[in-house]
Amino acid sequence: MSKTKKIIYWLTTAWLALGMASTGVVQLMKLKAETAFVLELGFPVYILTLIGLWKLLGVVAVLVPKMPLLKEWAYAGFFFVMTGALYSHLATGKSMDQVFGASLLLVLTVVSWYLRPANRKLSTQTTNENQ
Repeated sequence: MSKTKKIIYWLTTAWLALGMASTGVVQLMKLKAETAFVLELGFPVYILTLIGLWKLLGVVAVLVPKMPLLKEWAYAGFFFVMTGALYSHLATGKSMDQVFGASLLLVLTVVSWYLRPANRKLSTQTTNENQ
């Protein structure tokens, strides 16, 4: 992996981790504004606990070394949560400034996943039996 790609990977991963962790904490705290926003989207308030916890666990999975399968699941979870957030915002007529955060986190998820180093990917080795 080139030095440039490695720098971009770590920058996007750091921003992704910061964004997911900060929004996860806000969701777990059930701040008044967050609770009102979730209700406007048509979701029950208890969803904040589930999504907030998933985000924090996903951040840990993406940042810790090794465990590539767990990283794949975390990236997939981030992708599903952010596409769900985007769809929910758009379906309920939210403005573009309210869609920006979810869009940014979705882009960071895809870029971080795409640029992750080989030691953070699932192995695609084949055995002699499969050849």
